[in-house]
Amino acid sequence: MELAGIKEINKKVAEESLFVQELKREIAKVIVGQDETLDRILAALVAGGHVLLEGVPGLAKTL
Repeated sequence: MELAGIKEINKKVAEESLFVQELKREIAKVIVGQDETLDRILAALVAGGHVLLEGVPGLAKTL
């Protein structure tokens, strides 16, 4: 792979990383105390996957 191609990929990864960090900050304003769950949900969204949330009532699973 060319050096220019690698630099372009690194730039895109950095941009997307900033977007995901900002998204997490905004979501954390509403969902408090669920950092690990939030990380896993965002990872699934970025990867194009699905998430099944299970737990007791009142933990913001339906947001």
